[in-house]
Amino acid sequence: MFKLQLPIFLFPVIAVTLVIIFYIILLKKLTDKILFKRFVFNSFLLAFILNFAWEVIQGPLYNGFTYSIAHIALCGLASVADAIMVMLIYFVLGLIYKDALWIKQLTLQRIFILILIGGIGAVLSEVRHLSLGNWSYATSMPLLPFVNAGISPVLQFMLLPPFIFYISFRMFTGKRRNI
Repeated sequence: MFKLQLPIFLFPVIAVTLVIIFYIILLKKLTDKILFKRFVFNSFLLAFILNFAWEVIQGPLYNGFTYSIAHIALCGLASVADAIMVMLIYFVLGLIYKDALWIKQLTLQRIFILILIGGIGAVLSEVRHLSLGNWSYATSMPLLPFVNAGISPVLQFMLLPPFIFYISFRMFTGKRRNI
């Protein structure tokens, strides 16, 4: 299923460092810091919960997966990394859009960009982990042609980030249109 090796921690450490740096940069530019902090906290929490559910549900699509404490714990670890990557996507787009609360103007173009970034990132990540032997797919995993990345993990990162940001945004705005 999944081998824990030192190099596998390199990318998450870099991602956490970037998330912290980008968070601080974006926070400094805001007048409503409390709202941003709440949005970030809720987005991270929702990202962890939804990614954990997805990881557990798709577990049987990976070789050697069982519903054991060890594999569920690995799903939890993967979900923390997934939540960090979701926040990294948000913060990078915040820097690009020069707006820490860019989600308040969620257009079809921005949704498409989120889906595209999530899909490309997931394909690259899956191909890397497969080539390193960190995990392998069961025969039941549907694959994307040409790249042989699993459809389930790619869809996970194409669908969950826009959903997470939208739900987190709506939690603070209710029926209002602006944060």
